[in-house]
Amino acid sequence: MTTKYIFITGGVVSSLGKGITASSIGRLLVERGLKVTIQKFDPYINVDPGTMSPFQHGEVYVTDDGAETDLDLGHYERFIDRSLSQVNNITTGRIYQTVITKERRGEYLGSTVQVVPHITDEIKATIRRLAPDHDVVITEIGGTVGDIESLPFLEAARQFRQDVGRDNVVFIHVTLVPMISATNELKTKPTQHSVRELMEIGIQPDILVLRTEHPLSEAIKRKIALFCNVDFGCVIEARDVHTIYQVPLLLHDQGLDREICRRLGLDTKDPDLRQWAAMVKKALEPSERVRVAIVGKYTDLTDAYTSIREALVHGGIANDTAVDVEWIASDHFTDQRAAGELLAGRHALLVPGGFGVRGVEGMTEAVRWARENKLPFFGICLGLQVAIIEFARNVVGITETNSTEFAPECENPVISLMTSQRDVQDLGGTMRLGAYPCKLRAGSRVAQIYGADEVSERHRHRYEVNNSFRDQLAEYGLRCTGLSPDGQLVEMFELPEHPFFIGCQFHPELRSRPMRPHPLFVGFVTAALAHQEKMMTLSSRTEAALVTRG
Repeated sequence: MTTKYIFITGGVVSSLGKGITASSIGRLLVERGLKVTIQKFDPYINVDPGTMSPFQHGEVYVTDDGAETDLDLGHYERFIDRSLSQVNNITTGRIYQTVITKERRGEYLGSTVQVVPHITDEIKATIRRLAPDHDVVITEIGGTVGDIESLPFLEAARQFRQDVGRDNVVFIHVTLVPMISATNELKTKPTQHSVRELMEIGIQPDILVLRTEHPLSEAIKRKIALFCNVDFGCVIEARDVHTIYQVPLLLHDQGLDREICRRLGLDTKDPDLRQWAAMVKKALEPSERVRVAIVGKYTDLTDAYTSIREALVHGGIANDTAVDVEWIASDHFTDQRAAGELLAGRHALLVPGGFGVRGVEGMTEAVRWARENKLPFFGICLGLQVAIIEFARNVVGITETNSTEFAPECENPVISLMTSQRDVQDLGGTMRLGAYPCKLRAGSRVAQIYGADEVSERHRHRYEVNNSFRDQLAEYGLRCTGLSPDGQLVEMFELPEHPFFIGCQFHPELRSRPMRPHPLFVGFVTAALAHQEKMMTLSSRTEAALVTRG
């Protein structure tokens, strides 16, 4: 079968949900039995987002092959339930880097290298690379129509339709229909202008997906269809929903996937969305609720922890429980008294990854309170390292201990730079990145949670547990329960006497899916539920005792 292509563009404003739209379409087509992949074109000149601030870009999503990519790739993987790779995230920087490298090698000998055709040809080549073994390739073009940065990608998409034939390409444009509160009126003019700008580039969208906070009347849809030159049935409403996992159902109810298949000539079965709908119902109608504190460095922009947030949702669904996440900046944990006040009433603590010294001491205070007060704790990447530093200081009694990342001259670094990292000069793409195997200790809690003796997880870090201190830590009860196959790298630890005190050097959130939640997050939410039950029992006993005394 000839590979079909879907291009998704955005207009009016950024952050409209092009990634969720692409992911939802991907899910619907997967449910129709098609082999689907999704790629993201990012218009920035960085080669990848690896060195970008989380406050600017949000989470850096890491694939199995070690690519540092846009957070939308996480949505793609979670929705279509397939692992992606480096070729699924292309930036302007990577395209120009490739073209300039070819020019230096003499591949364009005699030619003047230009945006058209050389840059656009390279962009088109990245689309074609995904065609083998896939029925449909979905391409999301980042930014908004009108941005100077995205013009080469839009021009390449325009050319691509000419190259492969109009019957093999569908253009979907995501725009905003805002409400003017003073007049209580929905405005279609921004969408009209956005489509007109897209048409000036040479692209006539086939389908419009309209983001809105309010229902769109048939009259509004017909007006947009008329002025934007699309069929009435191709004006799709994308209203705000309680969970992103509702979006495929919302789009399917309006016939979006049916229209895509009709336009591309795809003869498929009808999608069976019963399991997906059952998962969504669990997310919307949980039997229980727990409060989980996430204490991190970038809590002012929760997109920095998108995959963790979603993995907690998945763990909650598996437990028929809503997870109410409370984001707390680690700077607020100045001492144990502050930690007690900030964590009071929470049912679990999660400390995620991060870089740099800011807020690290606050994290150690939070971890100490959780350890001493039997609050379920889950440390990820930096969270593992901070927990080991705290344990070494306050339990083992090692003086002057820290990580060489935060205190390069400390006497007893329990966390130190990997040997392979000591001479690294470039920062981009040089950490331990991607999937690595981890052997689990037989009989450990993590082995029970996974139900396996070896797993593969994705990494993104430079620093490791210093093996010189492993025996001391173990002597005081901190058990290394996950190691690299050669036994040289600590991947996981746990405190067996604690209800749930687990740290991992890798990022398990990157492998969690709504239909296949990650075991560690399922176990973590289970522990939070148990802690909540314990708190309620203690509260009931206290009340009963007060009544008796009265």
